[in-house]
Amino acid sequence: MKPKHPTNIIVVSDTHCNSTIGLCRPEGHRLDDGGAYKPSKFQRALWGMFSDFCSEWVPRVTRGGPWDLVINGDAIDGDHHKTPTIISRNLQDQFRVARDTLSGIVKQCKDSGGSYYHVRGTEAHVGPSAQEEERLAEALGSVPDKTGNYSRWRLRLKLGDHIVAFRHHIGGGQSGAYEGTALTKTQYSQFSDAGRWGRPVAQVDVRSHRHRYGKWEKDGAQGHYITVVTPGWQGLTPFSHRMSEPQEPEFGGVLVRLGDEEIYARSKVYSIGAEDDDQ
Repeated sequence: MKPKHPTNIIVVSDTHCNSTIGLCRPEGHRLDDGGAYKPSKFQRALWGMFSDFCSEWVPRVTRGGPWDLVINGDAIDGDHHKTPTIISRNLQDQFRVARDTLSGIVKQCKDSGGSYYHVRGTEAHVGPSAQEEERLAEALGSVPDKTGNYSRWRLRLKLGDHIVAFRHHIGGGQSGAYEGTALTKTQYSQFSDAGRWGRPVAQVDVRSHRHRYGKWEKDGAQGHYITVVTPGWQGLTPFSHRMSEPQEPEFGGVLVRLGDEEIYARSKVYSIGAEDDDQ
């Protein structure tokens, strides 16, 4: 019988499918006009890391047990900011690219005995009210919320007696020297609100959006309180390059696991390096 709450949660985010520098399967995609899109050298390298993550890292860290999957927003890149770096402006093409790219990891999750959940990302990428992400989540068979929506802005899951909370957004900055600031601010804001209203505090708070991994831990009454930011699956965009010191994106995902003694989070992070290096 399928356990109600697996002890493992795998989190991936910011795949930005439909971006020419986002996640794309190696065989490419058929387009509505009868043509086809073939991935770039960078995208083939990115898929190699994603394949390693899914086939090697996930089974190892979940120890062969069931695991839930959370796609934590911005699964689709959309048609945004007049960007030229998208595969297609056709919404049906965008949907098919994301569905075909992500169906494998969703199937892997369900085959393990786990469930798939989808958190909404940024409206500029996934449409007003995240309507394109909602469409994708329904097609892939996400667990619906109490209102019947297949994606949501916030998600809270239980691992044993612990709450794990998920949202897509978190603050950021141009300088890597201040990457940790948003994590500590997010954690202390959670402590403050919970104290004011007498609500339970999430043991683990998972965010995304920045395309760079980060983690902050603080001890408390229930042990470690963890705020973690997932890496993404998209290269530097033209929008990022306009920054004076753009930070190189990091790729990968996060495991949240209920161990024998405590809950913890660990990551798998990849880097391709400077994408404009011709050497």
